Amino acid sequence: MPIPSLAEKLEWLKPAPATPYEKECAAKVPQGDYEIGVQITNDILDEAMEVFVRASRSYFGVSGDSMVAIFTAEGDLINGACGTYLHAIIQPIIIKYVRKYYQENPGIRDGDIWYTNDALYGGIHNPDQVAMMPIFYKGQLLAWATAALHTTETGATEPGGMPVSAKSRFEEGLNLPPIKIGENFEIRADFLEMYCAYGMRAPAMFVSDLRARCTTADRVRVRVLELAEKRGPEFVVGLFRKMSDTAEAGARKKIRDLPDGKFRSVIFNDAIGWTPALVRSCYLTLTKKGDGIVFDFHGTSPENPSSYNVHPQAVVGHIANFMYEYMFHDLPICSSTFAPLDFIFPEGTIVYPDKMAATSCCVYIGMQARNATQNAFAKMAFSNGALWQQVTAPPGSQHTSQICAGLSQWKLAVSDVLSFSLNTMGQGGRAASDGMDAYGFAWCAFGRAPDSEQVESELPITVTLSQHWKDSSGPGLHRGGSGGVQHWMVHKVPDVVSMCMGNGSKVPLGQPLFGGYASSPIPGISIRKADLLKEMAQSDPNLTLDFRSIVEKHSIHGDWSYELVARTPKMYEEGDVIFGFSGGGPGYGDPLERDPQSVLDDLSKQIISDWTVRNIYKIAYDPERKKLDPEKTEQLREEERRARLARGKSYADFEKEWSKQCPPKEILQWYGSWPDAKPLGPVIR
Repeated sequence: MPIPSLAEKLEWLKPAPATPYEKECAAKVPQGDYEIGVQITNDILDEAMEVFVRASRSYFGVSGDSMVAIFTAEGDLINGACGTYLHAIIQPIIIKYVRKYYQENPGIRDGDIWYTNDALYGGIHNPDQVAMMPIFYKGQLLAWATAALHTTETGATEPGGMPVSAKSRFEEGLNLPPIKIGENFEIRADFLEMYCAYGMRAPAMFVSDLRARCTTADRVRVRVLELAEKRGPEFVVGLFRKMSDTAEAGARKKIRDLPDGKFRSVIFNDAIGWTPALVRSCYLTLTKKGDGIVFDFHGTSPENPSSYNVHPQAVVGHIANFMYEYMFHDLPICSSTFAPLDFIFPEGTIVYPDKMAATSCCVYIGMQARNATQNAFAKMAFSNGALWQQVTAPPGSQHTSQICAGLSQWKLAVSDVLSFSLNTMGQGGRAASDGMDAYGFAWCAFGRAPDSEQVESELPITVTLSQHWKDSSGPGLHRGGSGGVQHWMVHKVPDVVSMCMGNGSKVPLGQPLFGGYASSPIPGISIRKADLLKEMAQSDPNLTLDFRSIVEKHSIHGDWSYELVARTPKMYEEGDVIFGFSGGGPGYGDPLERDPQSVLDDLSKQIISDWTVRNIYKIAYDPERKKLDPEKTEQLREEERRARLARGKSYADFEKEWSKQCPPKEILQWYGSWPDAKPLGPVIR
């Protein structure tokens, strides 16, 4: 069967036109029953999400970084429980592909279980895997149910499912097109054997997640059938059609209320895998007219021979993270909310690579499309009297994505991500308040940090420190939320393999708004031959587990290493220590306008340091009593304002000088031509 083209994918993102039967059924759903029906779908999905979290084995699943959803018979999304909105808007591509190409052979029947993880067919990247079940009522295809979750192992060239070194899709492990893996409500044994034999380093963990997806989708199926049995299939069809129409009307109204015009945002990436490299990872132009918006990515850097490329529908999935968290937060999670949105992806760019491209680390590029979208919408929404208070800087998107692989203390094969540093990122500063500290995951607003004791009981590590990361957030009138920091000590086993994916060690990925400051970049820090285990065993009274003190004083002795956050697979021995960070949120507004007492409150909560208080916020205070000196503070701030004016120059002078600047050529190898980022030659794989 053919791989779906970009045109097909973009067409399938749009909801199918209503059939006469759907219109007839929708007309019979009275308003009161409609509201009740919507809530029933919410209840079905919330119950299924609870099943999903409890049944999952990987820490992405346990942390709720997942999605459960209901689709129409045609394959349009009607409602979802998230977890992450990343999978929401793009799964119709997969269902519509199955309907178009597999209707006759192998056929779509009651009791089928379909499965896929291949980004070429509509997914994100191969760790993100989804189970799908058709819902038949007395022979009528009524709907579909799906459950999606990131699984941290695919049998790739590196443990963890996201091989940084991959140069093509053939090095990324399992790439599974949509395939029927179960019949008569039972997973096929031959598929399970193939799945386990594919080179999985920890097959038991990932079969557990597969079963969790299937049982979750089946729970949705059972509940939808109960609704059809109670209210009739016509009510279900009519309810879904009415939900779709209502969602589209709501989305178009919200967009219509925004000002017409063109809005741009440009985001740069600081590394391609383990190599420092400047890439224009997203050049986004939003053209808003009436009740529609066009997303145009012309100007984005060319594709590159690494796994840091992203297929177009995965870019749309990342944009859904912003749209549903902010612009469409009060609308159903529904295909029709994206009906007013159109997308232009220039071929051969990092956001529309060749079909042979590696994309396992695509999320690090896709997230920057989300951040660019958030900044562009901020410029639009700020002028709207009803929406300006929802304007928010992007979340702290850089983080330590550390993989732990090998044999656990229980002699079980493990390969999993340490997800504390994912799910404790800081929210960006908001128009009317600070960003939330450790609010969640940029990819999953509703994710939760895993319980440290549970992590220690299953993985061969001890969590020796867990706290807010001081000075991680961007200062501003409203500061970004603080990120978190942990360090993990290898414990109870002689050694483990660990590696890290990510970016953001040189250039913060989330841009601040309206004079705010960016958040802190993410370092890669580890200590080999550390004496921490020995000092803990001896109950050393001088031992401190404050992160700032440890780093500044090197109070843990050993061989310290400072690297990019992305690190090659290495063997770590018992007692070695690895640091993990979650990004703080960027700031909103001028730090000199922040309430001085709020600054001192942040100091007391150890969100910021004395250096930041004095040098960024220009606060004068008595350090012993933490008492503010208002007059001296105002004097310092006025002096800084005058200094800014003295440093300033006209835009024409700035542009004349700036346009002559060029980064070192060695970091432009994947940028394209400077400065317009046009391809310099073909990518050879």
